[in-house]
Amino acid sequence: MARRSRLRRDGGGERHRRQSVIPRIVRALIALLALETALLTLDTLFPPDLTRGERSSPVVLDRHGAWLRALPVENGRWRIRADLDRIDPIYLERLTRMEDGRFGWHVGVDPIAVVRAVASAAVHGRVTSGASTLTMQTARLLAPHRRSLGDKVVEMIRAVQLEARYSKPQILALYLTLAPYGGNLEGVRAASLAYFGHEPSALTDGEQALLIAMPQSPEARRPDRRPGAARAARARVLGRMARSGLIEPAAAREAMAEALPTRAPFPALAWHAAGQLARAAPADQASVVSTLDADLQSRLEPMAAAAARSQGDKTVVAVLVVEIKNRAVRAAIGSGGLGRPGGWIDMTRALRSPGSALKPLIYAFAFDDGLAAPDTQIDDAPRRFVDYQPEDFDRTFHGKVTAREALIYSLNVPAVTLLGKIGAPAFEARLQAMGVKLVRPKAAFSDAGLALALGGEGMSLRDLALLYAALGDDGVVKPLTWTEADAARIEQSPGRRLLRPAAATQVLDILREGPAPKGRIPAALTQGGPGLAFKTGTSYAFRDAVAVGVVGGYVIAVWTGRADGGARDGLTGREAALPLLFDVADQVGAPHAAPHPLGPKGAPSALTTLETDAPGPRLIFPPNGATVMADGFGPAARGLTLAARGDHLDWYVDGALIAPDPVSGQAVWRPSGPGFFHVVVVDGDGRRAHARVRVKG
Repeated sequence: MARRSRLRRDGGGERHRRQSVIPRIVRALIALLALETALLTLDTLFPPDLTRGERSSPVVLDRHGAWLRALPVENGRWRIRADLDRIDPIYLERLTRMEDGRFGWHVGVDPIAVVRAVASAAVHGRVTSGASTLTMQTARLLAPHRRSLGDKVVEMIRAVQLEARYSKPQILALYLTLAPYGGNLEGVRAASLAYFGHEPSALTDGEQALLIAMPQSPEARRPDRRPGAARAARARVLGRMARSGLIEPAAAREAMAEALPTRAPFPALAWHAAGQLARAAPADQASVVSTLDADLQSRLEPMAAAAARSQGDKTVVAVLVVEIKNRAVRAAIGSGGLGRPGGWIDMTRALRSPGSALKPLIYAFAFDDGLAAPDTQIDDAPRRFVDYQPEDFDRTFHGKVTAREALIYSLNVPAVTLLGKIGAPAFEARLQAMGVKLVRPKAAFSDAGLALALGGEGMSLRDLALLYAALGDDGVVKPLTWTEADAARIEQSPGRRLLRPAAATQVLDILREGPAPKGRIPAALTQGGPGLAFKTGTSYAFRDAVAVGVVGGYVIAVWTGRADGGARDGLTGREAALPLLFDVADQVGAPHAAPHPLGPKGAPSALTTLETDAPGPRLIFPPNGATVMADGFGPAARGLTLAARGDHLDWYVDGALIAPDPVSGQAVWRPSGPGFFHVVVVDGDGRRAHARVRVKG
């Protein structure tokens, strides 16, 4: 009986305890919810200022990834947005291991580092080690402040806020966008380009160590102004990397001997076009891959500048090269020199008179409409059209001529006669329907006149190139493209038909019969294929000299004149623009004179000297820091033959032994795919040499 009573009391006590626990759990959950609500409210009311991270210098790249131009941000600072896909992954690994070993799992603040820093400060009576994570450093870069205890607490709160908003890769990219590297350089891409002359996609060990060391004291460790401090800081980082197992001691010593870089100016190719693309780029876009070809652009810019100088102090030159199949603009020169009067104006966009360069479209429309054929005879004789009486450029008349002859010799009266048959308003409307902008000199003119045949309305060089590209594409109009993404899309687009293929072909055949400048033949492009079909134009008072041509799948458009529209003395399209057109035609399609991407300066470390007395094996191929092209991947591939100087050599790639080829006896490495690899060669005495290489397909 007593036992049953105790059991009832014990059971009742257990039930009472369970009943009392439930309210405590509920209260704890309510408190946790209240805390989360409070934190969320504070985070909403006081969000981190992300303004600096949202403003960056957009970089315009050429079609192969070569740097063309970037625009600075506030106060002339070069803040180039980091693109983790374009940054050496080994550098990223070393950076996170060195600066924030637990970056992958903490929530913005590393409690272990905080405890260690506090304990160290208590023991030594001063701060001996930091506790800043990469996220905390990013928060400080977003909102620079004094380094006080209160500011450090705010920095920790901001770091937690950043972790709540961004992924780890996004935070790392933000840090590498804002990190200072001395002077007006911000971001690892800006630093790598300014100091090393190449993108950070492939960095030597010494370059990586310098980039890791600089953000802590960017001005004190600038290699161009403080070489001693920069060398010492780089050596300390390399020493830490060696002690941490991130680099072999021998490689660290070799990296310490690397020459320090100096700062070089950023490239500025295609100044006008690249600037336009950069300004139009979204704020969060790291790079714009344009259709421009840096190699071609770098060869044409000096030619345009020379042509501008030869035609007078006030002359500027504009050039466009357009690939017809996708309307990709491969080269764009806006003025031929920023230092020339009006050189900052992009004359490829300016509205100027095309002169007689529109005549081929008049003949094409006439052929297309069945009003004339190439051999139709037209009377080239004095004639008045209402209130307009044209005359030929040489002020003579030739009597009966065929349409072919009239176009070849650019006779004015036949062109105006045909335009009269077509109707000037109809001609103008057909061009405007294709997106071509035509502007009359005086707004009082209610409709297009017959003077349109001789350049009586203004248009841009870009629109002129668009029309000639249609002639080269069987009469189909497509817009010019300035990015590779747009070019791929336009290539598949059907476009809009301006005229039938037969009419376009007839006009181009006639234009190929035009007399070239004396002693000039674009042999590099015309051998074994159709010649250069071209037309020149000269505006009133020789203000504009134009030459446009179709050859080898490209349209080339050249304009010379004064940016202010002033008159010039006797410079016609044939004399001032056509020779440059032929020079450009010789360059289009010519072998590339330089590699496209920016690469590291100097020879690879293993090839800096021909001979060396250093002990151990000497790596010959692949050299350290090299980018190697493989023609295939996997066991069936041809493979890469490894080479080194030494005795009894064994080869390892990422720790895996490379067996000798059974036929040749040489070490043949067949990579499984593209990427970064660590290659090590070991001789019979256990001495080794290594290389970090990138393999591309």
